[in-house]
Amino acid sequence: MKALFPALATTALVALSLPAFAQTTTTEEPAATTEAPAAAKGPNVKSSDTGTKGAVATLAMAQDLYTLGMANKDALTVLTAAKLAGSVEVKDVERKKDTKGAEVAGEAEGKDLPVDAAMMMASAKELAGEDEVLAGLVEDAMVEAGRGRVGGASSTLSRLPGGQTDTWEVPFYGDSYAELAVVGDGDSNLDVLVTDENGNTICYDVSWSDKIYCDFVPAWNGYFYVTVQNNGSSRNSYYLMTN
Repeated sequence: MKALFPALATTALVALSLPAFAQTTTTEEPAATTEAPAAAKGPNVKSSDTGTKGAVATLAMAQDLYTLGMANKDALTVLTAAKLAGSVEVKDVERKKDTKGAEVAGEAEGKDLPVDAAMMMASAKELAGEDEVLAGLVEDAMVEAGRGRVGGASSTLSRLPGGQTDTWEVPFYGDSYAELAVVGDGDSNLDVLVTDENGNTICYDVSWSDKIYCDFVPAWNGYFYVTVQNNGSSRNSYYLMTN
């Protein structure tokens, strides 16, 4: 496995196969409080607690299904992805971010936005072609699009050049289920590291992908840091999504 984020090599990194529940690096259970214990150094995560996957998980699943459907030229799979993505109302928010690193020379421009529900629907319609049954399903879905959508997801767009790294500061409440996802545009590989305020690793992904999902339950109110590194030679426009 290639090395990632050398400056953080001294932290206790836990490689995860996402989506998965975050693991702690200690066997001690965090204090049952939403306030940080005095001089707390252990991971800000409750390993014994889980939650019900919500809007962010739905959006992450939609992206995975879309990628699979397009690879197989399967209109029905792409349509399912479009309906999942369209079932969630997403709120655009601003977040604190620090970007470092030198841009790759001669970098390709890349896409402006990751694929959304409307783009997925258009792809499903194109793949359906002259198949009357599939075309009818797509038409029905387009009519129903936007009805009964549920909230619960916030997103922030970043257009990250190749060779650069974003670090986001994201607050989560203690004892409350936390979800986050990075959804790229497919132009390059994105590696992601999530740590708590003490530098403890919560989630870690270095797969050849730009779509990552992470969920956990913080032990106390605190800030978490999401580091996104573009290892490709093209700009990647990605969404950071949280619940």
